[in-house]
Amino acid sequence: AFLDLSGPSEIRGVWKESVTLPCSYVPVEDLVQQTLTWSVVHDKGSGTIFRRDGSSDQVLLSEYRERLSVPKDAPGNVSLLILNLEISDRGTYTCQVTWRDSNNSLIAKEITTKLEVVKVAATKPIIRAGAPGLTLPAGASTSLTCEARGSPPISYRWFRSGPAGRAELLSTAAELAWPSLRPSDSGTYFCEAENR
Repeated sequence: AFLDLSGPSEIRGVWKESVTLPCSYVPVEDLVQQTLTWSVVHDKGSGTIFRRDGSSDQVLLSEYRERLSVPKDAPGNVSLLILNLEISDRGTYTCQVTWRDSNNSLIAKEITTKLEVVKVAATKPIIRAGAPGLTLPAGASTSLTCEARGSPPISYRWFRSGPAGRAELLSTAAELAWPSLRPSDSGTYFCEAENR
């Protein structure tokens, strides 16, 4: 019986999002998985972060607690899911599996994957209107919300076009709200989104 682990040698994850480090094999009839360990080498040192033997799963490094999982009912899939990525998670991860064969001897295989954690620039924002249509009667209430994607924190700024092309800063919140509109509120508004 021939067994091999497969997975990419390098993967990029996005800061504050989740990432899967793939590691899998094709199950072979007379070989039974005994242990699975995931270990890491990064700036803060190295160590085993996850161990599965028999039916129990253990997360062994506290900074990964509550953030890790490995599929349970998918034979051959021993990929590691990391939630809420930190910049400090970047490093080299090793997936090691041991099997026991019908003669009771152990076979071990491992693969390593390098994880890079990147930040994502803020996208061009979109503006959502609280009410349909942007022609509203005086006295009505409405709001405009500025939305962008990208790595947090994202900061927003609302402006109104003033005379002679000057822009007047109105707010640094994502939402611009008018409890009671006046005719003088008519105009052109725009928003900016920015992250680090």
